[in-house]
Amino acid sequence: MKIAIMGAGLSGLACAITLEKHKIPFTIFEKRSQVGDRFVNGEALISALTRPISDPIAYLSEKHGINLQVLSPMRHILFFSEKEQSVLSGQLGFINLRGRDSKSFENQLFKQVKTPIKFNSTHTYEQLLQDFTHIVLATGDAAYTSKIQDFQTDLTVTLKGATVEGRFDRHKVGIWLNYDVAPQGYAYLLPYSEQEACITLAYPDYPTNREFDLNKLWEKFYALACRDFKQPLPITDRFEVTRYIIGLCGQPRIGNTFFVGNCFGAVMPGFGFGQFESIMTGIYAAQDLCGLGHYSDLTQPLRESYKNSLVLRRTLELLDNSQLDRIVSLVHHSLTQKVLNHEKLNPLKLASRLLRPWVSIKQKTNPKKQEG
Repeated sequence: MKIAIMGAGLSGLACAITLEKHKIPFTIFEKRSQVGDRFVNGEALISALTRPISDPIAYLSEKHGINLQVLSPMRHILFFSEKEQSVLSGQLGFINLRGRDSKSFENQLFKQVKTPIKFNSTHTYEQLLQDFTHIVLATGDAAYTSKIQDFQTDLTVTLKGATVEGRFDRHKVGIWLNYDVAPQGYAYLLPYSEQEACITLAYPDYPTNREFDLNKLWEKFYALACRDFKQPLPITDRFEVTRYIIGLCGQPRIGNTFFVGNCFGAVMPGFGFGQFESIMTGIYAAQDLCGLGHYSDLTQPLRESYKNSLVLRRTLELLDNSQLDRIVSLVHHSLTQKVLNHEKLNPLKLASRLLRPWVSIKQKTNPKKQEG
């Protein structure tokens, strides 16, 4: 068995660490000169969205020997809609860093891999097939997967973000559900430290949204972020991504090729995060290669989570600002707080079961805004 890992992102590196733990040799190829994305940004691991695993950081360490340090635990989420504001409190998850920073998840995983990585690789998938018996496709590009097999693209997303300076509570994040600034999308603020944070605007690229001017939407969001966090937020760095693909592969494994990370469909559509799922696909591919399970079976719960998250996304897209106001106004109620903080409940799965019939009816009676 001769294994090639194509891509040194979260899933590729998690696969490498797991293979090394079981003393299985491999070669890992990365087209860039170093690990990490081309820009630095913040992301969140939200416990309510990863259940039944409430603490993914502890789980990865204790169950799989993958050790990650976060920037800080997340204890408060401030929700802002057009006319309402609420706070959700508890042990809500973690804030972490992505990209070309020494504290990013990519670089932390990189330091745990002992096998040298072949950087600046120009090898294609087709070339690797000639020299290796098994390929772990971890390129981070769903477009690559679609060339090989069916890939269900559910939406593409535009993101615009920035690093800002200010005074921040390291344990407090902000989420804006306001379609005047993020049509059918959302925006968020995640602190890196007490002096620095990431602000990001994200919305789907549906035909009805393409008429919007991204820069004007950004100006509106930036003004709201400054207002709601009660301070000027000078920008020190910026990033922008257009038509970022979110979808799910038809088959997790075809022959001896394993589709992991974004090639699998690890980004959860609800709020666009998927780093835990991406890491798990890498681990599961390695376990299959080690004879410890079948990749299709191991990843089935991730496919179900994706589908549940897609129901949440479709629900949010069918709402308007007044309905988002009502939802945000319910966040501070004690029952909502208990459900979202209850470790034995899976809010995403529960919400999906309750909302799926309503979404199906609404999509049949309303024109489809998701086409294109």
